[in-house]
Amino acid sequence: MDNAVGLAGRMMTAARAAEASEADQDSHAYWALVWEAAEGENGETALRCGSGLLESADALERQVGCDLVGNAANAHESLRSEAATALMALADAETEARVLHSLVGGLGWARDPRAVPVLVRLSEHEDADLRLQVAFAIGSANSGLPDGPDVRALIRLTEDQHPEVRNWAAFSLGVHLDQDTTAIRDALWKCTTDEYGEVREEGVRGLARRHDPRAVPLIAQLLGSDDGSHLLTLDAAAILGVPELLPALDAYEHDPVETDRAIAACDPVRRARMEDDAWTVVVELERLRPGIGAALSSPRYESVHCLEVTLPDAVDAAYDAASLLARADGDPVRAAELVVADLAAPAGSGPRVGGLPESSG
Repeated sequence: MDNAVGLAGRMMTAARAAEASEADQDSHAYWALVWEAAEGENGETALRCGSGLLESADALERQVGCDLVGNAANAHESLRSEAATALMALADAETEARVLHSLVGGLGWARDPRAVPVLVRLSEHEDADLRLQVAFAIGSANSGLPDGPDVRALIRLTEDQHPEVRNWAAFSLGVHLDQDTTAIRDALWKCTTDEYGEVREEGVRGLARRHDPRAVPLIAQLLGSDDGSHLLTLDAAAILGVPELLPALDAYEHDPVETDRAIAACDPVRRARMEDDAWTVVVELERLRPGIGAALSSPRYESVHCLEVTLPDAVDAAYDAASLLARADGDPVRAAELVVADLAAPAGSGPRVGGLPESSG
C-alpha cells in the first residue's frame, strides 16, 4: 500500500502541474508517469492507486484514477476485468465531463463487453469530445452482436452534428468492428456522401472491408479528385484488390509507396507472384526450423497476407508478408532467414523485422 500512496502523490503533483501549465512537456511528463506506473509491478500498484483515487471528492484525482486504472488494464490483460468493474462503478455516479472522458478511455482499454451499457448511455452526452471518445472506445469494448446496442449507438454517431464525432464513429463502425449487416452497410454508404472528407473516406473503407462492390467506383472517384493524399482510400483499394481499380491507381500521383502496395494487390500477376513467394517463405521456414508452426492467411477484412509463426517456448510472431518480402529484397529464402533471426533474438530486443506488431489480444 505504501507504494500506491507514494505513486498517488507523484501522480497528483504531475497532474496539477499539467493542469496549471499550457506547456506540452508538462502533459508529456504526466503521461510518461502514467505509462511507467501502468507497466511496472505487473500493473498492480497502478491499479490499487487508481482505484483509491476513484473514490476521491476531487474531480482531478478521480480523473487521474481513471487514467491509471485504464492504462493498467491496457498494459496487463489479467487486470482488465477488475479495472472495468472499478470504472463502471464510478460511471453510475460521475457527472464531470473531464472525468468521464478518462473513464470512457479506460473502458476502451479494458476491452470488456460489460461496459457496453455505460458507453451507449454516454454516447448521448452533450459534450462532443466525450461522444468522440465513446465512438472510439466502442471499437475495443463492444458486444460483438450484429445488431447490438453498441452498433446502433455507432450508427447514430455517424450522423452526429460534430464532424470529428462522425469521423471516429465511421472509423470504429467500418474498421474496428467486423460485423456485416445491411444496417451497417447502409450507414457506411451514407457516410460516403458526408460533407467532411475523412468521413467519406472512412465510409468507403468500411464498405471495402466488407467487399461491397459499391466501393469500387467511389474509390476511383476519390483517387481522381485533385485534393491531395488519400491514404485511407488506398487502403480500401488494397483490401478489395480488384483489377478495375488499376487505371485510377496508375493515374494517382501521391503516396508512391502505398500506391504501389495497392497496385500490387489489384494486379492479378503481381498478387499471384507475392502469394507464391509468401508460400515459399513458409516452406523455407519449415526447412530451416523443423517443428516450427508457420501459416499464411488472408483475413477478409484486411489488405495484408499475414504470415504467422509459432515456436514452442517462444513468443508468437506475425508478419505482413508483402512487407517482409520487401525487407528481404524480394527473396523468400532471405525472408525466412530474417524470421529465424527474429525468433533467436532476446525477448523485447526490438520489433519483428518487416512485421506486424505482436498481438496483445
